[in-house]
Amino acid sequence: MTPPLDLAPIKPSQRPRIGLYSIGHAHYWDQFQGLLDRLLGYNRFLADRIGLSGEVTNVGMIDEEAGARKAVQRFRCADVDLIFCHAATYAMSASHIQIARQCGVPVVVLNLQPTAAMNYDETMTGEWLAHCVGCCVPEIANAMNRSGIEFYLISGLLGQSETPAISVADEDTAEHPESIAAWREIDQWVRAANVKRTIAKGRMGFLGHTYPGMLDMYSDFTMLTAQTGMHVEVLEMCDLERRLKSVTESEKKAKLEQVYEMFEVSEDSPTDPLARKPRPEQLDVACQVAVAQEKLVRDFDLDALTYYYRGSEGNAFEQLQEAFILGHSLLTAQGIPCSGEGDMKTAIAMKICDILGVGGSYIELVACDYHYGTIILGHDGPFHIGIADKKPILRGMGLYHGKWGTGVSVEATVRKGPVTTLNLTQIGDGRLRFLSNQGQAIQAPILKIGNTMTHVKFDRGPSEMMNRWYSLSPTHHAAMSVGHNTSQMQKVATLMGIDLKVVSDP
Repeated sequence: MTPPLDLAPIKPSQRPRIGLYSIGHAHYWDQFQGLLDRLLGYNRFLADRIGLSGEVTNVGMIDEEAGARKAVQRFRCADVDLIFCHAATYAMSASHIQIARQCGVPVVVLNLQPTAAMNYDETMTGEWLAHCVGCCVPEIANAMNRSGIEFYLISGLLGQSETPAISVADEDTAEHPESIAAWREIDQWVRAANVKRTIAKGRMGFLGHTYPGMLDMYSDFTMLTAQTGMHVEVLEMCDLERRLKSVTESEKKAKLEQVYEMFEVSEDSPTDPLARKPRPEQLDVACQVAVAQEKLVRDFDLDALTYYYRGSEGNAFEQLQEAFILGHSLLTAQGIPCSGEGDMKTAIAMKICDILGVGGSYIELVACDYHYGTIILGHDGPFHIGIADKKPILRGMGLYHGKWGTGVSVEATVRKGPVTTLNLTQIGDGRLRFLSNQGQAIQAPILKIGNTMTHVKFDRGPSEMMNRWYSLSPTHHAAMSVGHNTSQMQKVATLMGIDLKVVSDP
């Protein structure tokens, strides 16, 4: 997913740090000339390809316990998020298990055969040993299980696009389905490491307070930092007001031009007298506030922002928050997800989706449509413009339902096709929990009241879907992403040490 128009991310995500080692049997090197160099060639191929999306610390071949202990030190110094163990040929588990035991990060075993089939008529023992990669994997599984080490496994083909000169088999497997599937899994693990590092190093802005009375959304700042690593920066409305006063006419004008380019400005709603064509003064204020919001994010080096304010009626801060939705939608499209009503957990879910490049729009249940068999999901903003099915509409709001004030709101629909919602909730024992929910966004009518809305059809009817989903104790907000992403979300949850429950998985 690319940002719309020229909206580059305000703050790039952290590049993941990946450890890689190959394993083999030291006795083979003198017995079979060229075998070690051949296997190291496979190792370099893995390092180069993984290195396209992560910083790789590659320690090469590990074939003895002493080498494993040295690798531990290198991986620790590199602060790796994840380690790939490449089963290059048979290897004794004792020669490398110390890496998994001592590094304290998840290990993924790569059981990737270089060829789809050996050349049986010309294959001698040394050639066979370059292809018997799955031989040692049961031993790895047993040794790690008995050592209390959780590990993950990817089996398939290596995926090279050319055959080494030493080989008598065809090793061009780049387009083979077993290679494509294996690399899809590898890439998901690397992207999950990207999420883990970015969240753990990130800064959450908390502006104002949580919407009073929404018990599902109250979160302990210490708990959030302890379980995700994310720092919470408490902000005051006066921090935003100070930056509002610094906004120049040229900055405001540039923001207004950006808004006209990105949004369709509505006429009056044909159905709701509260939804009107935005007045010029409303757009003027919204653009001024949007400039101030971006300055706040940059000045405090934020990765995400959650907000809500309710003060005495008619005060200056209340009038300031009336203009929040436009600017926060723009920030969300620039990689700084913003969640309303002080919902920090959903801001993190939105951030995860954004890091993965699949959106992350703020939603709750709007209503069910039993004719279409859908649950309508949306909110009164913010919206992730990058996953809209067309230009979002700006509507002037005569009233924000359930809140105070008037202003400009965003009306939009997520593009049609597969979607995944991601809840981050907290359950009774104090632990965080992810809920992943796959469905299909379909074409169906929505209300013209200045809210985001998308009809989503799941693998079961609305009533059964709600019973199953809500029994898992979600917050009433979630993040919507494009694509079916449960497999990817599961890996993110694993690396973050947070349980994930799958609600609907067509």
